[in-house]
Amino acid sequence: MELSDSDLDLVSVLADGLPLVDRPYRAVGQAVGLSEDAVIARIKAMSAVGIIRRFGVIVRHHELGFRANAMAVWDIPDPLVGELGRRLGDSPEVTLCYRRPRRLPDWPFNLFCMVHGRDRDAVEAAIRGLAERHGLASHGHAVLFSTRRFKQTGARYGRRPLAAE
Repeated sequence: MELSDSDLDLVSVLADGLPLVDRPYRAVGQAVGLSEDAVIARIKAMSAVGIIRRFGVIVRHHELGFRANAMAVWDIPDPLVGELGRRLGDSPEVTLCYRRPRRLPDWPFNLFCMVHGRDRDAVEAAIRGLAERHGLASHGHAVLFSTRRFKQTGARYGRRPLAAE
């Protein structure tokens, strides 16, 4: 797929995230000189061919009142990690779940899941509930609470000044 100047402008604007307005695609279109429908069509087209590979949301948990978060890490036998990961990922209290390779001998954990809560006690209770419901009590694990917040951003593909700038 050949990218037009308009497509490059669109990708540059999208890198900053969608605006928090009722019609975000309309607002993006106004910034790049496209209609709302054209923005949606171009995003779909670029997604279909892999130019845009991920279109996600960054939720500002802290601002929503979720003051505690922890990564629960588990040492799951390799034949079970896929199924347990899917089950954990489908749990409503889990906001992120993924598999990573172990880094032996110091780091035996291969399944990670993020849990957010209004306070530390709520997060700990949620993780205990996950362990009970999914039969994880016999597997080694650790709970790693965040101590600092870092700004999350979307993917950056380089900046290109818009014609109007």
